[in-house]
Amino acid sequence: MRHPARLCLVFALALATAGCSGSGPGTHAPPSGRAPAAAAAITSCGRELALPKPPERAVALDQSSTETLLELGLQDRMAGTANLKTKIPAQYQAAYAKVPVIAPKITTGEQLRAATPDFTVAGSADLYTADRAGTREELAALKVPSFVSAVDCPQQNPAGRSAFELLFSDYENLGKVFGVEERAARLAADQRAAVAKAREAAAAAPQGADRPTVVYLYSAFNGMPYVAGGSGLPSEMSRIVGARNAFDDVAEDWPEVSWEEVARRDPDFIVVGDLSERGRPGDSAAEKRAAMAAHPVVSKLEAVRDGRIIEVPGIELDPSVRSVHALGLIAAGLKDHGHDH
Repeated sequence: MRHPARLCLVFALALATAGCSGSGPGTHAPPSGRAPAAAAAITSCGRELALPKPPERAVALDQSSTETLLELGLQDRMAGTANLKTKIPAQYQAAYAKVPVIAPKITTGEQLRAATPDFTVAGSADLYTADRAGTREELAALKVPSFVSAVDCPQQNPAGRSAFELLFSDYENLGKVFGVEERAARLAADQRAAVAKAREAAAAAPQGADRPTVVYLYSAFNGMPYVAGGSGLPSEMSRIVGARNAFDDVAEDWPEVSWEEVARRDPDFIVVGDLSERGRPGDSAAEKRAAMAAHPVVSKLEAVRDGRIIEVPGIELDPSVRSVHALGLIAAGLKDHGHDH
């Protein structure tokens, strides 16, 4: 970000104008039926956030954050959204239509300042850089608290907490910030129940080396497959449903590998992420199926020959309010393809 001092001054003036205007968005009363919330203090990715009152002009920097806020019924408190990868699902479309889109892709500092936010939410810490929305330190200096999903910051959380539990803690912390604790608690409870149901269904699954292996094919960019590594949510999904991610030994979320390496691991099942709405070459599930069928080695895998392929929305393989839906599809798909306990 060029001329940081000058840009910070512009941002500060914009925030002051938004907050002091008698008819501006900063003076909106709480939505009908919602009592004013008290001050909140939480820790987000190692940073203490203290808010004297619930945000009224929150900006979500990515789709997962946007959908979480919409699920919590906070569309009237949102001043912007950005970085949409796929279409907003039907259950959120009416609420989403009320929120300004401040950037079609990754938000820049200028775009964020123009929205005059009083709170920002991001699913990953890398959205807070000097050449993107601005660093968390820069935003803190402007009195704009910045929230990062706990899933992207495991080193700052108690050891042993699963990725899903970290995701649920996001709901609970955002509930505190916005004064919607009851709704957040219901959401976390419902999703914990969905995870427990998938785990119970797999309780009798073979353990150890007998667990079926799964390759998660996220995208096939320039002909090269990107699969789920050991640090992403799919590894936990595998454990919950009684399977094992075939690339658990790779300490990345979505590493690029070769088709030959996929074949060498010879998975029992292949989960294909459908990203057709994103529109890049190779994004659709049909294109990925065709690429595997045409490959001289991968096409010979039993999982491909026997059609042990499970399709899920690709965005649901990254941590989001919709991830439990993908978990259910994977559990059902394993059962449908013969992994019945």
